[in-house]
Amino acid sequence: MGFMAARWRSTGRLDNLDEWGLGGRGFGTFITWFLLGGDLYTAYTFVAVPAAMYATGAISGFFAVPYTIVVYPIIFVFMSRLWSVSHRHGYVTPADFVGGRYGSRALSLAIAVTGILATMPYIALQLVGMQAVFETMGLGGDSLLEKDLPLLIAFAVLAAYTYSSGLRAPAMIAFVKDGLIYLVIAVAIFYLPHVLGGWDAIFGAAQEKLTKTNPATGKPVGAFIPGESGYSAYWTLALGSAMALFMYPHSVTAVLSTKNRNIVRRNAAILPAYSLLLGLLALLGFMAIKANVNVTGLDGLANPQLAIPRLFDQEFPSWFAGIAFAAIAVGALVPAAIMSIAAANLFTRNIYRDFLKPDATPAQEAKASKLASLVVKVGALAFVLMLDKTLALNFQLLGGIWILQTFPAIVVGLYTRWFHRWALLAGWAVAMVFGTLEAYNVINPATKKHFGGSLANIPFTDTQSYIALTAFGLNLIVVVALTVVFRALKVPDGQDSTHPTDYVADRGDPGVKDLPEIIDEGGAATAKS
Repeated sequence: MGFMAARWRSTGRLDNLDEWGLGGRGFGTFITWFLLGGDLYTAYTFVAVPAAMYATGAISGFFAVPYTIVVYPIIFVFMSRLWSVSHRHGYVTPADFVGGRYGSRALSLAIAVTGILATMPYIALQLVGMQAVFETMGLGGDSLLEKDLPLLIAFAVLAAYTYSSGLRAPAMIAFVKDGLIYLVIAVAIFYLPHVLGGWDAIFGAAQEKLTKTNPATGKPVGAFIPGESGYSAYWTLALGSAMALFMYPHSVTAVLSTKNRNIVRRNAAILPAYSLLLGLLALLGFMAIKANVNVTGLDGLANPQLAIPRLFDQEFPSWFAGIAFAAIAVGALVPAAIMSIAAANLFTRNIYRDFLKPDATPAQEAKASKLASLVVKVGALAFVLMLDKTLALNFQLLGGIWILQTFPAIVVGLYTRWFHRWALLAGWAVAMVFGTLEAYNVINPATKKHFGGSLANIPFTDTQSYIALTAFGLNLIVVVALTVVFRALKVPDGQDSTHPTDYVADRGDPGVKDLPEIIDEGGAATAKS
C-alpha cells in the first residue's frame, strides 16, 4: 500500500514538494482524521504509555490522557490561522512562516533545526515500539547485527516507500492502522479483564506493585494514584506536552495537507475520540502487572517496552496475537513516515534552499527532501542504539523539551509581532541550552544513564516539573525582557511579509492558491532576511 500510494489522488507530479511532502494540499475531513490519528497516536500510545504505566504508574503514564484532551482546544484556536497564512503564501513548514513573519532567516533556521532535532527521538520511539514486537516474536539474537537486523529491515521498507510516495503513503496506510488498533483494543478491553479476574483484581495488583519500595531509590516503585508531591509533575507533563504537540513539524505537515481551514477545526472537534482510546490503552500496563508478564529482553535486562507485546503473546490466542503485533508495528510505521517527511521538508525549505541553493527548482527541492528523509531516519536509529530505552516515553518527552521552545515564535507570531526577532532567538537559545543540560543531568537510578527522565526541580525550589515547561518559562522571561530593551534601542526588527487578512483567508479567497498555481509559479515565495 505504501508503494501504491504514489498513484493515489496524485497529479503525477511527485517531483514537487507540495505534492510529495503535503499530499497535494487536498485532503478532506475523513482522510485528515485518519492521517492526524495516525500521526499523533503512535507507538507512544500503544507501547510507551502502557509501558510507563507498567513500570512506574500514573505520573509517568496516565498524564497522557489529560494531555490529549487539553491539546485540541489549543489547536482549534490557532491552527486554522496557521493554515490560512501558509496557504496564502505557499508555506510548507512552520519555519517558513516564522521566516516570513519576522523577516529573519536566522530565526527560521533555529526553528528548522529544532524541529529536525526534536523529531528524531520521536521517530526513535516508533522504532523502539517495532523492536519490542520483533523481540517478542523471537526475531533477533545475541550479536549486535542479529539483534537489530529486523529493525533495520523495517527501517529500509519505511525509507523506501516514504521516498517513493511521500505523504500519501502514511495517509493510505493510516486506514489500515486505525482499523487494526480499534479491533485490538476492543478485544483487549473486554477479553483481558475476563481472563485476568476482573478490573478489581487488575487495579489491586497494580496498587500492590507500585506502592512497594524500590531498593535502588528507597522510594515507592511508582505512583498508583499521585500524592500531593506528584501534582506539579503530573500537570506540567500534561500541559507542556499539549503545548508542544502541534509545534512538531509532523503535526503541522498533516494540518497543511488539508484543503480548507474548517477541516482543521472540524478535526480538532472529533479527534478527542482517540483520547478515549488512549485511556483504555494506558490501562493495558496495569493488565500486564496482573498477568505477571516477563519483561526480560534477549540481553537479559528488564525492558518495560516488552510489557504489552508480551501481554498479548501470553494472553491472546496466537493468531490474534499476530494481529495485535501487526497493529503495533503498522502503528509505528505510519507516524515514522510522516515525521521523517516533515523533518525533511524543514531541511529542504529552511536550510537547503535558504542557505545552500537559493535558486533551487521545485524538482530539486523535492529530491533534496526525499534524501533528507533518509538521513533523518538514520539519525533516529542512532537515538535507538545509543540512548536509554528503559522508558521509551522519555524519547518523546525529550523531543518536547526542545520543540516547545518554538512556541513563542510560532503561536504568538500568529497573533502579534510585538516580540522582537532577536529577542526570540536569544530566548530560544537560552531555553535550549537550559533544557538540554537539565535533561542530561537526570540519571536513571537503575541503568545510571543520562537523559534518564524529563522531570527536574524548578530552580531554587523543591518542586518537580516537566523540564520543557520550566525552560519555556525561562524562554518567555528572556524574550519579553530583551524585546523591551531592543525596542527601546530601536533595533531593526525585520520586514513582515504577511498581512492581517492572511490569517483568516480560506480556499477560494483572493491570493489563496491551489496547488497547480503554486507549481506553475515555481514554488512558494521565499522569506527575505
